[in-house]
Amino acid sequence: GWVIEIIVAAILLAQKSLVDHVRAVATGLRTSIEEGRFAVSMIVSRDTKDMNEAQVARSAIESAAENFSDGVIAPAFWFLVGGLPAMLVYKFVNTADSMIGYKTEKYHEFGWASARFDDLLNWIPARLSMLLIAVFTKRPVDFRAIVSEAKRHKSPNAGWPEAAMARAINVALAGPRSYDGQLQQLPWVNETGRQTITADDVDAAVRILWRAWNLAWIAIIVVSLI
Repeated sequence: GWVIEIIVAAILLAQKSLVDHVRAVATGLRTSIEEGRFAVSMIVSRDTKDMNEAQVARSAIESAAENFSDGVIAPAFWFLVGGLPAMLVYKFVNTADSMIGYKTEKYHEFGWASARFDDLLNWIPARLSMLLIAVFTKRPVDFRAIVSEAKRHKSPNAGWPEAAMARAINVALAGPRSYDGQLQQLPWVNETGRQTITADDVDAAVRILWRAWNLAWIAIIVVSLI
């Protein structure tokens, strides 16, 4: 019915919006480093003003992988599991986590609860996203390494699609970055991958996202028919 059509359209728009924002970073980098920094500042919370080309591209690819999981696959998964009510619950929790999280003392307890619930609701979608991306890796996938790196990631879920994407396009992700002027030394993901990342790698990540999304739709249709 029309409800399902609206849900499908909303999820497709989420995928297109993600791709558009990530592709804008590649376009910006090809114009100037300043344009690239500005474009990536629209999709990440880390400091961008002193980033070099590789750091800008790396940030865009990480954001692409993480948001593919929690912005596209997770809503589709929960709609498949529990229909519109389940998807709306997920979107409410995910939005609450993004807007509040631990950011204010006034809403600390609510923020903590929403963050933990968001982690729980994204547990399965994150791992499904990893598998969807890993399918398009040209070399044998080291799932043990993906599991190990995902467990060391600061997020219980983001590391899964990031580790898969890093291997799919053979680049090193994560590593040092700055938040609010404070340098954080995060573990590398796929440390042996290329660290000289460019706009071409961002485009490669976008192509992987579309292939993974098409595969997800095939899986959704098959499950729906069972």
